[in-house]
Amino acid sequence: MKNLILIGGGGHCKACIDVIEETEKFNIVGVLDKPEFVGKSVLGYNILGGDDMIEPLVQENHEFLITVGQIRTHQIRYGLYGKLLECNASLATVISPRAYVSKYALIGPGTIIMHDALVSVDARVGQNCIINSKALIEHDVVVGDHCHISTGAVVNGNVFVKHGVFWGSNAVSREGVVVEPMSFVQAGSVVSDNKAKCRG
Repeated sequence: MKNLILIGGGGHCKACIDVIEETEKFNIVGVLDKPEFVGKSVLGYNILGGDDMIEPLVQENHEFLITVGQIRTHQIRYGLYGKLLECNASLATVISPRAYVSKYALIGPGTIIMHDALVSVDARVGQNCIINSKALIEHDVVVGDHCHISTGAVVNGNVFVKHGVFWGSNAVSREGVVVEPMSFVQAGSVVSDNKAKCRG
């Protein structure tokens, strides 16, 4: 089993832990969060320290997963991703055993595929993404880096979701649309225009 460090100890971290434990592929060593939370734990996993511990933990050959949630903006996750790259950290890719990911799909490092998500044939999901519970990524979809596709969302065939997008719960797209970088797709909305620039 690979030794894994989680970065971010909030609600999304708890959901990630549930998925990670089910994979039986990782040993969660602990969590990094704000210094004032050191000594506390998340579902029994100790908060070890802050971001300053990334570099020494890299030297100990741990893998990392960013477990900070992403609503409205990708900036916090993107900043942490940058720190990990600077330290030459290895990013884990986590796929729930309850998810379906086609053998013809590609999933980037640092991405987590949550319970009951579906990723179809020839789909490509970038780095540092969240594909949340029961999301559907259809055939030939491209999801750029640092995106969050929320619970129950439907991204239909040949859609191009550019980097940093937040796609709200139960939002659905028409096939073939392009969603511009850092867009915010409201929960329950329909994305139907090409080159969509969605806002909250």
